[in-house]
Amino acid sequence: MVYRHELKYLINYADLALIRPRMGALLKRDRHVNEQGCYTVRSLYFDDYTNTAYNDKYLGGIDRQKFRIRIYNGSDSVIKLERKTKWCSYTYKQSASISRSQAEDILQGRYDGLLSSANTLQKVYYHEFRTKMLRPRLIVDYEREPYVMDAGTVRISFDTHVRAAMGKRDIFDDRLATVELLDPGLLVMEVKFTEFLPNIVQRALPQRAAGYTAVSKYVLACDRTVYQRRVDY
Repeated sequence: MVYRHELKYLINYADLALIRPRMGALLKRDRHVNEQGCYTVRSLYFDDYTNTAYNDKYLGGIDRQKFRIRIYNGSDSVIKLERKTKWCSYTYKQSASISRSQAEDILQGRYDGLLSSANTLQKVYYHEFRTKMLRPRLIVDYEREPYVMDAGTVRISFDTHVRAAMGKRDIFDDRLATVELLDPGLLVMEVKFTEFLPNIVQRALPQRAAGYTAVSKYVLACDRTVYQRRVDY
């Protein structure tokens, strides 16, 4: 298990305009980006009967985990079943590829196929579904602009247009109504690295982004959908 540092910041678009040229000069674009230099991420988050994922994050627990299914650019060509474990500012992500039929089974509450899988993570999901009533909760979408550096396995990404679907859980529905989660003019910057964050990258970040903030898209989505549409979990 390799834990990574993960730091998140809320920045504005003026900061992005300042940082982007620096990132372009120091880091490489992720090879999966489109012509605009980004890709769309859609995550279907799960939570259990007692809302453990939400409460642990909301209450500031230092040891917590999140379960989700993730797809990219609205396509079912790559579907990831993920568990993200976090301890303080360190994260560890387990991932398993699944087919669309497997994802549809999960959405319909058919979990037996996970138990018969040779993949450990799929069996963990089966255990969570059966013992803790883990269930799909909500969908979060955003556009990600990622940059990478081999030294320190650095990955810096800018997530814009962060939005949540209103009470829907079909991750393959391309016509979901969504609501914006961030205040106008704001976006999320994530800084991830394994061994170290090179000094040249640290110096490229603006001073206004020096303050770390605990941004959780899942918690933001829960709070905003409950407030606006009374979708209670």
